[in-house]
Amino acid sequence: MASWPAWQHAITEARLDGPIAPGSTFHWATAGLTIDSTIYAVDAERHRILWGGPAHGITGVHEWTFTEDGDRVVVRTRESWAGAPIDADRDNLAAALDDSLASWLDALKKAAEAEAQ
Repeated sequence: MASWPAWQHAITEARLDGPIAPGSTFHWATAGLTIDSTIYAVDAERHRILWGGPAHGITGVHEWTFTEDGDRVVVRTRESWAGAPIDADRDNLAAALDDSLASWLDALKKAAEAEAQ
C-alpha cells in the first residue's frame, strides 16, 4: 500500500500501520481527501484482500482478488459506497465509482506491464 503513489498517480500519500493483516490500518490521500482504512480480511489461499472504512460521510468497502492464469495474473475488484452523500446523488457517485475502479485497474495494468519489460 505504501507504494501506491508510485503507480497510482491519483494517490498522493499512503502509509500502512502494521502488517498486511486483518485489523491493520492504513492512511492514504486522493483527490484532496485523506482516508483512514482498515484491512478486514486477507485470504492468501484465494489471493484476496478486503478493506475499507469511512471518508467524508461515505463508507467504502473494497475487495481485490488476484488469480494466476498461466504467465499472467487476472485482477478483479469490487467496491461499494454507502452513506448520505451517496443517497443524495446516487447516479453521479455511481459513475464516479465506476471511473475510479477503471482508473485503478488501468494504472495497475500499466505498472505491471512496465515491470515485465
